[in-house]
Amino acid sequence: MKAAVTFLLLLFVATHAEHRGRPYVRDKVCQEFKTMGKDDYRTMALIMNSRKFSNATFGEISHLVNEIVSLAETCCADGVDPSCYDAGSSALSAKSCSPDSPFPAHPGIAACCLHQGLEQKLCLAALEHPPRQLPHYVEPSNEELCQAFKKDPRDFADRFLHEYVSSYGQAPLPVLLGSTRNFLSMVSTCCISPSPTVCFLKEKLQRKTLSLLTLMSNRACLRLTGYGKDKMKFSYLTMLAQKVPSATFEDLSPLAEDAAEVFSQCCDSLAEDCIQQKLSEHTTKICTTLSAKDERFADCCAGKNIMQNYFCISALQPAVAPKLPELQKPTNKQLCDDNGPLQTRRYMFELARRHTNVPDVFLGKLYDASENVIRECCSAKDASKCLDSKRQQMEKELPAFLEKTNQFCGQYNELNFLDFKKRLKESIKQMRPDASPELLTQLTDQRADFASTCCPANSPPLYCAAQVTAELASTCKQGSCMLV
Repeated sequence: MKAAVTFLLLLFVATHAEHRGRPYVRDKVCQEFKTMGKDDYRTMALIMNSRKFSNATFGEISHLVNEIVSLAETCCADGVDPSCYDAGSSALSAKSCSPDSPFPAHPGIAACCLHQGLEQKLCLAALEHPPRQLPHYVEPSNEELCQAFKKDPRDFADRFLHEYVSSYGQAPLPVLLGSTRNFLSMVSTCCISPSPTVCFLKEKLQRKTLSLLTLMSNRACLRLTGYGKDKMKFSYLTMLAQKVPSATFEDLSPLAEDAAEVFSQCCDSLAEDCIQQKLSEHTTKICTTLSAKDERFADCCAGKNIMQNYFCISALQPAVAPKLPELQKPTNKQLCDDNGPLQTRRYMFELARRHTNVPDVFLGKLYDASENVIRECCSAKDASKCLDSKRQQMEKELPAFLEKTNQFCGQYNELNFLDFKKRLKESIKQMRPDASPELLTQLTDQRADFASTCCPANSPPLYCAAQVTAELASTCKQGSCMLV
């Protein structure tokens, strides 16, 4: 792991430190190539570029990795001219800019190629694909794994690393490295075992915590990337409010702050145990605060493996909304004073615990719209008149939207998927009695896919935000949907 972390630091240095002199970059590259050896250097280059270019094909990544390794192997040999590495990296940049480049495609390449020399290199080195919102890796059956492994172990490992890392590349690097290394070790062990089925069963059970940590941390860090730290606090607050609506704002707000702090510290950390240590401490705080307030939390917190306790809490479905007093809206004066943002968050919390099946990505879009309206109105000449006008429009449109979304995602959460699709199809049929069987099936599949992706609490934020924008566009008039 130490070598891997050093390699990551090297990539950062190679990208940003040419200003300190080309020999410095060459010396660092050659030091790591010789320390790690060709095979480990190649593996790390494959992992880092699959992570960086998450939408690239395996062929494109392979071309790039082969060039990177060949450059290091050629220019780091004893007695080679010191200018070799600089000339080789310049040739790589030129190849990236050619019309028939075999490297990962990126919209920003054309702009980089307008530059020359060092400026072009730095521009190209800074390019990366946006992270995948929907992971595409599907683990093959045990038989398929062993068949591919025995046919060509190196090709199997390379293809697995590319697929897995490009799917879960937002997980902290130490978690990603540990998970991929553990998986490849499992395959190489079990595929030569006299009892592969028994071996896989045992190994998969042992790697369950690491596998879940990779999946969960990828989702959380993707959310942090998409939302930013402050918005992630809000997201976590609403998710907790829906899981345990009996808790107060004062109970949950510090936990939301703590969660955002954990992931902001660990998502980009190279410390091997950052996420495990910080999440364990966070889980202890959750259990201390909420076990006495909710039986489900108490059950999750009773386990001996604290990481499994966190996964248990994360998997809890929204609770049934309790009967609560009528929601009191903040006054115009409260919204426009220094504590206005706090009033908005508190109101959102109250809204979430009354509509426990409305996913936070829906609430987040409405929260953003509210903040925009409040910002606009509170700086207007007549703030109260502006806010009153927006409230009046909201009261016509928003309650029906929230109820509709709460019911839609509530049915998805309560029913098995086949029953959900069956009920959904009947509902669409009533609304569209003229629809052909083919169109009915198409509409049902679209809505079911939307539900399965965006109703869960850990839905991909940017993808679902775009989907929700479309939903809001058909429900709320532009700029009129606000919460308060």
